[in-house]
Amino acid sequence: MLIITDKAREMLGSFSEKADGDEEMALKLDIIGRGPNGFQYDLQLIGKSDALEDDIASEVSGIAVFVGAKSAPYLEGTTLDYKETLMGGGFSFENPNPLWIDDISKAVADVISEKVNPVVASHGGHVDLIGIDDEGKALIAFGGGCQGCGMVDVTLRQGVEVMITEGVPEVSGVIDMTDHEAGTNPFY
Repeated sequence: MLIITDKAREMLGSFSEKADGDEEMALKLDIIGRGPNGFQYDLQLIGKSDALEDDIASEVSGIAVFVGAKSAPYLEGTTLDYKETLMGGGFSFENPNPLWIDDISKAVADVISEKVNPVVASHGGHVDLIGIDDEGKALIAFGGGCQGCGMVDVTLRQGVEVMITEGVPEVSGVIDMTDHEAGTNPFY
């Protein structure tokens, strides 16, 4: 599933040694979003007992790895590396997978890209698809000028939801997952 380079394994081991506690550490990996530059990842060192019940457990290069169940299909063949830069260093991912595997998610992402984002871009905002839940509802997040906007409910119900449900009839609704209280100017 996941490939961990020697440098990444070395750095994970270093961070693991610095962690407090007696419990053996494990790598926890999830995809938490998608954007113009690809997947957005959540990478953590956790105690093995902190893994979620539906996490997929494996061992890679001698490291216990837990991957979120919904993220697993999108991580097949991904390489985790650690790259040194002038500003320090950080983990990087080489992921050969498409942003969306299933047809409904692909269709919703296309509607957002082709119809929704050009409209909200005129207000300095953008919409990202997080996924489709088990009830067939599209989970989205607003960003840019839309995050914290006082009119976001109107934009969602009269604009975004209408465009998505008309464009992809298999979607029964849209749920806004945005933390609108965060950001530099909420409710402007």
